Amino acid sequence: MRRALIVRGGWEGHSPVEATEMFRPGLTDAGFEVEIAEDLDVYTDAEKLAATDLIVQCWSMGTLTPAQCDGLVTAVRNGTGFAGWHGGIVATFQDSPEYLRMVGGVFLHHPPEFLDYEVRVSREQAHHPIVAGLPDFTVHTEQYWMLSDSLNTVLATTEFGPPDGPATMPVAWTRDWGAGRIFFSAIGHRTEDLWDPAVYTLTHRGLVWASRQVVQ
Repeated sequence: MRRALIVRGGWEGHSPVEATEMFRPGLTDAGFEVEIAEDLDVYTDAEKLAATDLIVQCWSMGTLTPAQCDGLVTAVRNGTGFAGWHGGIVATFQDSPEYLRMVGGVFLHHPPEFLDYEVRVSREQAHHPIVAGLPDFTVHTEQYWMLSDSLNTVLATTEFGPPDGPATMPVAWTRDWGAGRIFFSAIGHRTEDLWDPAVYTLTHRGLVWASRQVVQ
């Protein structure tokens, strides 16, 4: 039995409880024993994190103490997977550089209104298990403009048009951090966004993929 820890809280506008509960049954079906934490001090429990195979975080607009940040980053470097979506990953803990380096990106801007925009699966990653068989798809929600780095394996992108673009932005990526795996998707401002079949599939697969890798 693998262990998943859902860490949720922060700004209620991203519905951290409702959103994470959407993925709890799928994690259970995938063989995870799921625990919930609604206090960031869980990141200071080194023994618990060392026994955790996957952390799913949905915590927007928060602040990490140095001890919390160090506990989380150390656990991921040692092999605990880390995954999540939207502001719960990249619009939080912005005063913790080590956290931001670990996740590989930070939210910068989105247009004031919801937009219809296309999400394009990266052709170079079309056989990656997270996006294999997924077609390009369109969503109607916030379109995230982010800063990111070249260590990310970009699974899907979107295009910003005028007046902000043209600019290509990552929508979903993976990265390795030490022995740990990371998955992020920019989609998920509302639970309605996450219920979209393509978005749900992308996100669920990403969570499972990020889990700790067992050496045979």
